[in-house]
This record gives sequence, C-alpha cells and structure tokens, in this order.
Amino acid sequence: MSSAEHGQGGPRETPDQYGAFPRLSPEQLQVLTPHGERRRTAENEMLYREGEPFREFLAILSGTVEIVHDHGGPEERTVAVHGPGRFLGELGLLEGQAAFDTAVVREPGEILAVPVDRQRVLVGRDPVLGDLILRAYLGRRHLLIGLGAGFRILGSCYSPDTLRLREFAARNRLPHRWVDLEKDKEAEALLRRFAIRPEETPVVLWKGDQVLRNPSNAELARIIGLPAPSPETGRYDVMVVGAGPAGLAAAVYGASDGLTTAVVDAVATGGQAGTSSRIENYLGFPSGISGGELIERAVLQARKFDARLMVPAKVTGLTPQNDEYVVTFADGSRARANAVVLASGVWYRRLEVPGIDRLEGISVYYAATVHEAGLCRADPVAVVGGGNSAGQAALFLANHASRVQLLVRGDDLNADMSRYLVDQVERHPKIEVLLHTEVRRVFGSEKLEALLVEDNTSGRRRELQAAALFVFIGARPRTEWLRDVLALDEKGFVLTGADAQPLADPARWAVLGRGPLPLETTLPGVFAAGDVRSGSVKRVAAAAGEGAMSIHLVHEHREQAGSLFRAAGPEGHRPVRSSVPAAD
Repeated sequence: MSSAEHGQGGPRETPDQYGAFPRLSPEQLQVLTPHGERRRTAENEMLYREGEPFREFLAILSGTVEIVHDHGGPEERTVAVHGPGRFLGELGLLEGQAAFDTAVVREPGEILAVPVDRQRVLVGRDPVLGDLILRAYLGRRHLLIGLGAGFRILGSCYSPDTLRLREFAARNRLPHRWVDLEKDKEAEALLRRFAIRPEETPVVLWKGDQVLRNPSNAELARIIGLPAPSPETGRYDVMVVGAGPAGLAAAVYGASDGLTTAVVDAVATGGQAGTSSRIENYLGFPSGISGGELIERAVLQARKFDARLMVPAKVTGLTPQNDEYVVTFADGSRARANAVVLASGVWYRRLEVPGIDRLEGISVYYAATVHEAGLCRADPVAVVGGGNSAGQAALFLANHASRVQLLVRGDDLNADMSRYLVDQVERHPKIEVLLHTEVRRVFGSEKLEALLVEDNTSGRRRELQAAALFVFIGARPRTEWLRDVLALDEKGFVLTGADAQPLADPARWAVLGRGPLPLETTLPGVFAAGDVRSGSVKRVAAAAGEGAMSIHLVHEHREQAGSLFRAAGPEGHRPVRSSVPAAD
C-alpha cells in the first residue's frame, strides 16, 4: 500500500501533505447539498471504476473510501484513503475523462452525490469552492502521473509510434507509464500475459485487460475520454485553430460573448506553454504558475462558457465559401465557420547535429515536463538555448538531475532571457552556464552518453557527459497548410493588419469597403493571434491578450458583414447574426 496504513479499524486516512486532499467545510457541504442527493454506502461498494467516465461528484459525509489503482489486478495498490469531509475524483471529472482509479467503500456511511454537470456549474459560480476543488484535482493528477497510474504504453524506445503515443500522453497531462520493450524486465511478462507479438507493438494497456494495438492519437483520446472530433463537426460562429494560450483566450472570450465557438488542436491543449514548468512573470500569479495549471484553468473556463474543445483534431485546409469558411480536418471531416482565429503556435526547432536522430524521444527532448524529468533522475543533463524556455527548463531539471549544463551560443545570458530568470539560473548551485558554446555531435548507441561541444570563439572542442539533452533553440510556425491560402512572411509567420494590406486581394475587400483589421489576415474574417502571427511578442501574456482581442475584431467584422449581407437581400449572402461584445 503506497499511501495509507492499515490499523485495527481498517485503513487510516491519508494525510494531506500536498494540498491534494483538502476537507470541505460544513458551510461548503451545505452549499452543495441542494444540488445532489444523500446516499447510504455499503462495505466494498464501488463508487466509480477505473476506465469508466465520472458521473457524479462525491463528498463523504461519514465512513471511509479507499482509492485503488489496478483494482483486482496484479499491480493493485492504494492511492489514498478519504474520510468525512473529503471529496472524491480528480481532474478527469471536470474535463469529461474516464477515471484512472477505482473508489471502494471501506467503512460504510453516507455520501453526497452531485451530478457532474451541476458540479461544473457550481465550480464556475463559487470562486472559493471552485479554487479549492481545482487545486485539489490538479494536485491529484500530478500525484497520479508520479505514481505511474493510468494506462501503460508498451513499446520499443526505437519506435516512432511509441514516441508519438508517449508525446501525446505527456502533452495532454494523462497519467500513464511507459514500459520499454528493449530494457524493462516487465515487458516480456506483459507480452506473454496478453499474447502480444513484439511486431504488434506499441500497444496501450487500459483498464487492466484492454489492449489497443498501435492506436492513433484520436483512438486513444476517444478511449480516455478526451473530446476528439465527431464525424459531423457542424457550423460555428468562430473556429479557433490551436489550443495554446492565444487559442484558449479566444475560446473563452468568444463563448462568453455568446458566439458558438470551437477550438481544435492537433496534439493537446496548452501548446508550448503547457510544457513550461514554471511561469513567474504572468500577471496575477506572484509566486508563479506552472504551464499545466494555467492551461487546465483556461480549459475549464472555456468549458464553463460552452466552448467546444476538440483534441486531437488536425486542420489541413481552409476554403472561403460565400460569407463563411470551410475548415477541413485530416480525417476528411469538415466544419463551417463565419470567422476563423489562427492560433496554431510554433514548433520547436530541431538541433541538426550528427547522431541525434536516433536519440530523439529517447534521451533528446524538445520539452521539459515531469515525464522527461522522471527519466533522468540523478544524472547530469544538458540544456541548449538562451531564451526563457531554456532558463525555465534548466531550473526545473535542476530539481531532478545531478547537474544541469546550460549551453548558450551567445556571449550574454541577458540577451534573450528575462532578468528574473537570469538571476535564478546564475545563483543555482546545480546549474553551470557555458556561454558561446555549441553542440557539434552526440554520442550513444541506445541512449545519450556524451556531447561534443565547441567554443565558437576559440574553436576548442571537448566532451561533456550528459544522460539527456533538452533543446530550446527557437521555433518555426505551424503554417505549411496555409501557404496557398493567405499571405505569410519569409519565415512562414502569418501577416496581419497593415502588413497584410499590400498583399490582400482588392476584389475580395472592396465589397467590405475596408482593409484588414489589426489582427486580420489577407482573408476577411480570418484572424491570427499569438506566436503564429508575424511580429508577435513571444510571451504567454501577449498571446492571451491577442486571443482576447481577436474576438473583439471578430465582432467588428461580423457586424460589418452582417449589415452588408442584409442589405444584399435574400439573393445575396446568408445573413449573419450580429453580436455585441460583452463587458469584462
């Protein structure tokens, strides 16, 4: 048993050491009571099961409940034990996901059961209660990930599909454990137990006995309960492409203004910000906030206002059609939207050096999350880059690795990194900053063993020992699918406003009697926000601000277009419902 001890009267309640297991006050229980029903419980009754969707928010009035991972399976273990005043569930309850563990009554008593839909409304209405529950659920999700609970990915470290599944799980902050076919002693036993041939891997093991053979990201999402797109995606007032800070801000403001809003992302909510271990200069969070927590809060806000989130859903086409746009997805499905906000962010650039290809995803990474950090405990690691992402990663990894070597091509850490980060990096006893240093080669057959680095001023080369390499050397926009659709700058970023005006088709804009609005592209009603936009400030706060601003401009466009199309009459374009922006 990992989190509770057994006494004479059964398992003792798990201490609340990390703020993940708070107790509801009598007043808070009183607030919840009119929205649910009181129910007696029986010994060994299962209140919810691993792999099944949450139906109710459960608060314990009397008795005890044990949270069990792999209930009835060979890896069964106790996650926590809760007594009166505590509540059950974790982040999946608020996000519509399946449960990653099982709740079993150990001492019979009474519970208060509130339907999940009502609970989501209450969380949004009561900021104190909502913050208590959200913080507890975020903490529990973090604990589950650390325990290796959830589904298992069984596959070779050399398999691209294994890497794809691991990245999808990590980026979506899903509890899981990777069993390496090449090195893990458990792998052979699992292959025999489930009659899996090595060539059938990677596989996902779910609910103890369910085997998914090399599932697509969408298939895995559907099983776990992520809101993957349905074949009939419908028509929306606003379609937001990309679910990072800019896209989620647009979704929150669009949906709260009464616009039917959908936000889609090819991989996960959060974008690059979701992989950040700590953001300390984001307004309103003086002690900092992790990228994961910031994104989870934004997702819950978007859901509260009925924005539809679809992940994973890769957009491959954008086609003007009369007064709206047809958005095409990789699976062939389509959706229609009156306006589109492009917030697809950027990809981190790959480090192009000999020997690196075979190690990517094994010990060379382009993000530093809890998942990657857990793979290099007590080992020396290297971080390449001189910006904020590199600084945040170095500080985070210093809590796990024995030593962090920060390799910076330039001669001044202040050139691209915020001062507060420079101060922390330079003061940290486990971080060594190597200026004007570049990686020339990596060594290691199965995993990274060492780096060949060069001082770019003297030409002197030497080897550095490192068990993992984390690369943050800039980014490129995710705009390949837009090259023949709208105007991009020489680096592929989307041109907007005055920069887009000279390249805009005069015939397309003449009917509107105006040129592109500040965040508008060369297509009327198509806006760009955040890192994907040419000239944007690459900061989380700036991206969120542009996402919110894009909705104000959507309203302006819709009002102008609606008036024009109404004037055109029934033989003109389809009328567009105008909306008035809501006050903050």
